[in-house]
Amino acid sequence: MFTDVLILAGGFGERLWPASSAACPKQFMSLQDGMSFFQAAVLRAAALGVSGRIIAVTRKDILHTAAEHCQKLIEQLPEHDGECLRQKLCVIAEPCQRHTAPPVMLALRFLERMQPSQPHSLFVCTSDHVIHPESAFTEAVQAAFVQADAGKFVCFGIPPVSASSEYGYIKHGGRAEHTEAEAYTIDFFKEKPDARTAAEYLADGHYWWNSGMFGFGGALFENELARLSPAVYDAFPLAQECSFPLVVQDCGIDTVPVWDSMEDAYLQTPAVSIDKAIAEKTDKAVAIQAPFFWDDVGSWDSFERLFSENSARTVQVESSNCFVYADVPVVLCGVDDLIVAVKNGKVLIVKKGKSALVREAVRQVKAFDCADCDNCGLCR
Repeated sequence: MFTDVLILAGGFGERLWPASSAACPKQFMSLQDGMSFFQAAVLRAAALGVSGRIIAVTRKDILHTAAEHCQKLIEQLPEHDGECLRQKLCVIAEPCQRHTAPPVMLALRFLERMQPSQPHSLFVCTSDHVIHPESAFTEAVQAAFVQADAGKFVCFGIPPVSASSEYGYIKHGGRAEHTEAEAYTIDFFKEKPDARTAAEYLADGHYWWNSGMFGFGGALFENELARLSPAVYDAFPLAQECSFPLVVQDCGIDTVPVWDSMEDAYLQTPAVSIDKAIAEKTDKAVAIQAPFFWDDVGSWDSFERLFSENSARTVQVESSNCFVYADVPVVLCGVDDLIVAVKNGKVLIVKKGKSALVREAVRQVKAFDCADCDNCGLCR
């Protein structure tokens, strides 16, 4: 199994606004069982049984919130399991957001500085996806490790169930070497296509959704980053040149709020995704066909498919096919096919199928030139 897990936990809460926000992005939203997306991701990471650390990389201003969610999760577990998880967890603050490749280097430098004599292999996942069942997930990650241990850069492909234009795609070829694992060669990656192209991909049968999860050996990642994206690699000092990270306790959880060596590195590194930095360029990439359910819950449309209304105080008169997520009573009259979200003193009304517009709407809200910005709450 991989030695360590990296959970990417940044984000600004734009796509599920107003239930999520910059101060409380999607990963901290509570699900129907009372657990947050982030806590569910930590539990999945714990189920992998890694020998090393479970590292969450997040924004500085939500570091405490992440630590608090970790502590509350541990309190719900049996004492022994909770303490084992506490010893593995560490939440690290990025100096600033630089997409997803720099956080991997940040995590690797942390591991190399704290455990300089131990080789590391890393499973990278996100903090805000829905994945089940856990057993199929752990089996797939074990299959990914077989490939990573053989020197491959492993991506996770999700067999599409619809012609979605919300996801990037992987076109896969034939079986890769070490075919005891369900791993395939990769022909190419494709950014989010238009609806017509997505329909063609679905009909073709050789395209998977790109889940944004990866597995690889630490040395392979660094070698490929140096070869394919040197501007990112060169920004980070070698492990032996880094200062020691200052690990402090927050809510009883190991955290790194500031790390001087990484402050300088982040000022120099370009913002680039793991896909663009390595996955799309390397000849060592393979794809695992994920046998589990996966959804990145990247819009209110997908949220509605996965979760039921949380408001028992909704009245619909001559209205149909509407979804309400609210903490106040909501009355709908003579309307159809709407998503209504009322949270944190803000209201969103969007037609079903159009929730991709929310992100741009939130950016416009943030740009309001408000004479009373400190009090109106629209920009937060």
